[in-house]
Amino acid sequence: MIPAVSRKFQFFPFLISLLITLGIGFVASLVTRPEIAGWYSTLKKPAFNPPPQVFPWVWSVVYFLIATAAYLVWKHRSRKPAYIITRSVYIIQLALNFSWSIVFFGLHQILGALIVIVLLWISILFNIHWFNKYNKVAGWLLWPYLFWVTFAGVLNAAIYLLNK
Repeated sequence: MIPAVSRKFQFFPFLISLLITLGIGFVASLVTRPEIAGWYSTLKKPAFNPPPQVFPWVWSVVYFLIATAAYLVWKHRSRKPAYIITRSVYIIQLALNFSWSIVFFGLHQILGALIVIVLLWISILFNIHWFNKYNKVAGWLLWPYLFWVTFAGVLNAAIYLLNK
């Protein structure tokens, strides 16, 4: 049984959670942004490829949801194995999220990025499962992330197939 936690909102822990997720997105964007008008513009893309200006807006919302979910779970923090697993799954998911931009935009490895995004998708499923154990809202907040990564994975696969 997961112990009850304070319902009181704690600004600084939420801010730290937000800074971690947005920071990961910002650092990844330093690799991504220069490649949008360069290498990425030279690739063949499917008809359903959104305009480049859509991605920062969607990712900002998704990162906000991830940070909020992480904060809700953080409020249950402990040294128990279940919490340690939950935290580890979350960290792995963040690392894979960050890695995708590096592999796709930084290294120009479309197939490698597809492998990373499949692993990311699986890690998000695990993340939802473990977050649900602590807070159902936290689990639900990750579903838009899973949907967006599903779309990004399909887009990544289509770009790979069009550019082999």
